Amino acid sequence: MEIEQRLRDVQARIADAATRAGRAPESVRLVGVSKGHGPEIIAAAIEAGLEEIGENRIQEAAEKIPDVQAATKRQVQWHLVGHLQTNKARAALDLFDTIESVDSVRIAERISAIATRTVPVFLEVQFAHTPDRFGFDPEALDEAIRDTSTLPHVRISGLMTVAPLGLDEEGTRRVFRSLREHRDRLQVSYPDLDPLELSMGMSEDYPIAIQEGATIIRIGRAIFAG
Repeated sequence: MEIEQRLRDVQARIADAATRAGRAPESVRLVGVSKGHGPEIIAAAIEAGLEEIGENRIQEAAEKIPDVQAATKRQVQWHLVGHLQTNKARAALDLFDTIESVDSVRIAERISAIATRTVPVFLEVQFAHTPDRFGFDPEALDEAIRDTSTLPHVRISGLMTVAPLGLDEEGTRRVFRSLREHRDRLQVSYPDLDPLELSMGMSEDYPIAIQEGATIIRIGRAIFAG
């Protein structure tokens, strides 16, 4: 019941943030990020109604996903939300429905080369230039779209970002607003693209992300750790 209540609380806060922003609550999808948590608690969240699960690491996901699937008959969508190395792309495609962390043209090309299906991907955009962060520079998005949008087994479904650490509320808002503005501009410049989603916002800042147009939020601690 504890995880069910935490999930209900998050869903209520999502609905409230969306309503305050003049949006329909169902316009925001919730991905529960289960990094560091075992199959039992993940299965409990799924039984409570969580429909999309995010994992950061290939090896951890490979160990957990079969046990999660054995513990619940409910079908869920699995998202990779952590950095993907090219040598692990095949394993990722076996495990995940959506790759949210395509941070280079090279990895998009690798996915396309080995995929046997059309893979929904998000281009990860980086607003903090530090060695431990990955992603496209915002100013390089046009080139990234040109280089990836014609790959045969990749479908660009949206843009993803993580707000840099240490920002105040207004700084975080500027990051999310900037990603939305880039999305809007790309949508006009490349009219053949599917409508692009915005995956942004985590446990600490998702109400701001929703106000700035997030269509997917990635919540870990608020669901799985209280």
